[in-house]
Amino acid sequence: MTQLSSTTVKDALESTAPIDAIQVQGWVRTRRDSKDFSFIEMNDGSCLRNLQIIARNSLPNYAALQRMTTGASISVRGTLVPSQGKGQTWEVVADKIDIVGTADDSYPLQKKGHTPEFLREIAHLRPRSNLFGCVFRVRSRLAFAIHKFFQERGFVYVHTPIITGSDCEGAGELFRVTTLDPKAGPRRLDGSIDYEQDFFARCTYLTVSGQLEAEAFACALSKVYTFGPTFRAENSNTSRHASEFWMIEPEMAFCALNGNMDLAEELVKYLIVDVREHCPDEMELFAKFVDKELLARLDFVVDRPFQRINYSDAVDLLKRSGAKFEFPIDYGLNLQSEHERWLTEKHFQCPVTVFNFPKEIKPFYMRLNDDGKTVAAIDLLVPGIGEIVGGSQREERIDVLEENMRRHKMDLADYKWYLDLRRYGTVPHSGFGLGFERMLMFITGVPNIRDVIPFARTPGSAEF
Repeated sequence: MTQLSSTTVKDALESTAPIDAIQVQGWVRTRRDSKDFSFIEMNDGSCLRNLQIIARNSLPNYAALQRMTTGASISVRGTLVPSQGKGQTWEVVADKIDIVGTADDSYPLQKKGHTPEFLREIAHLRPRSNLFGCVFRVRSRLAFAIHKFFQERGFVYVHTPIITGSDCEGAGELFRVTTLDPKAGPRRLDGSIDYEQDFFARCTYLTVSGQLEAEAFACALSKVYTFGPTFRAENSNTSRHASEFWMIEPEMAFCALNGNMDLAEELVKYLIVDVREHCPDEMELFAKFVDKELLARLDFVVDRPFQRINYSDAVDLLKRSGAKFEFPIDYGLNLQSEHERWLTEKHFQCPVTVFNFPKEIKPFYMRLNDDGKTVAAIDLLVPGIGEIVGGSQREERIDVLEENMRRHKMDLADYKWYLDLRRYGTVPHSGFGLGFERMLMFITGVPNIRDVIPFARTPGSAEF
C-alpha cells in the first residue's frame, strides 16, 4: 500500500477525465452482490458522497470480498471510469482490493437511521455517519473561515493561557487546577487548603475567557483575536451549554461600541457566506434532514441588516408582547433564551443586537455609560439559538474601573497587571466573544451543542 499515491474520494469524484491507474482507500458503507460482480460503496470522509467500486468475480480474493461487511476498511487499485449507474459521475473498476481491516457483526453503524442520542453513546464512531461527517467537515471549514476573516483585516492571532488565576466573568463557575491531594494536602491554621504550596503557588483555574489577556495585547498590537478552548463549571443541562467549548474573542484598541457591533455583525454574515460557498453538499444534507427552513433562514440573515435595540426598549417590548414566558422579564433581569428567541423570531424576524445593559447584571470590565446606570455591552441574538455573541466596550478609565472592581468585591492586587493597561497609555477599546459551537449550531441547524463538538463535556459526562 503506497499512501502517497492514494487519491481521495472527493478528488476522484471531481476528476475531469478517466484515470487508468488509481488507488483509493476508505471504509465500506454497503456491499451488494450480483451474479458476476459486487458493488461496493466506499467513503473516506473527504466528502459526503460515496465512491462506487466494481469488484468482479475474477479477483483472486472475491470470496473474501463477498463476506466483507459494513465498516470494513479497504485499499483499492483500479481504473476510474464513467459510471453506468445513476447519481454518480465516476466509479472504479477494481484490479485489486485489499481488505485492510474487517468489521464484525457488532459494528453499530448499519444502513438505517440512528438517533443523535444513540450516536452520542458511540462518539468515537459517529464521524463515520453521513450527518456527523458533514458536521465535522463544516466545523473544520468554519474554523478556517474565522482565521481568514481576522487575518484579512489585519488582526494578530494571540494564544491566551488555558490555566489562569483570573476569573474574567466573575461568576465563580471555575474548574480548579491543582496538584494537591484534597485529603492530605497542606493546610492553613483555619483548616483550609494552603494553595500557596500548590504547583503554581496560588489558586489557578481553567480559563473561562481569554479576554483580559487579549486586552493586554490589543493595547500593544491594536487588533488581536483569540480562538481557543474555554471552560465553565456551570451545572447547566441544556442543549446550548457545554462545560468545554471554543471561543473566538477579538479585541480592538481605539474602538468604541458601534465599531464593536459592526465587526460582530460582519463576522456572522461572513461565516455564513463562506460555509454556504465551500460546503454545499453538507449544507444540502442539513437542509434536507435536520432543518428544512435552514437555508432560507441563513440567506435571510445575510441579506438583511441586523436590528439594533437598547436593553430597556427590548424589555418593554417583551413585557408588552402578551407572550407567555417560563422566566420572568423585567428591567434588571438577564434575557433568557426564550426572550432572545421571541425578539429574533417573532418580533423582528431577523438577528438583533441588544446594547446598553444595566451595570448590575454585567461583569466588572464593561464601560460605564454617562447615565451611571448602564454599561456599553452588546448581545448579538440570532433566530433559533438566541445569543451567540456577547461583548462590550471596556472600561478604560482607571478610577471608574477600580470602583467597578470594588463593587464586585474583587481584590485589586490580583489585577494589578490589568489596571496597568489603564495606567500606561490607556485607550478606548472593545471586544466580544463568539461561541464557536453556537455559531456551528446556527449554521448547520443541529439543535444540540453535544452534536457539534467531537467529544462533548457536560455535567456528569466526560466519556472518551
